[in-house]
Amino acid sequence: MAMKLKFKKGDRVAVISGRDKGKTGEVIKMFPREMRAIVQGVHKHKRHVRPTQADPQGGIVEKEGTIHISNIAHVDPKSGKPTRVGFKFLKDGKKVRFAKKSGEVIDK
Repeated sequence: MAMKLKFKKGDRVAVISGRDKGKTGEVIKMFPREMRAIVQGVHKHKRHVRPTQADPQGGIVEKEGTIHISNIAHVDPKSGKPTRVGFKFLKDGKKVRFAKKSGEVIDK
């Protein structure tokens, strides 16, 4: 069973460990069952692509690979540094995510 994750598509994240440590990017796709995410510009691989009608040239293409969610952290909207995330309820009863460092609401 997939865990409830604090990351969503479109979130700004920073890589906190691994070969791409220090890079930031936007979450393109989440894989909750595998606890992995694809982050824009992070963990690039070269793929040999056969020519097709959509791409008649083919050749070698660079694509982002998946990265484990333990290696990424949300970026604080105020300071731009990695932060942990909490949940709270607003006065109108809406549940939102917030950055623990600054208290800013993380919205999409």
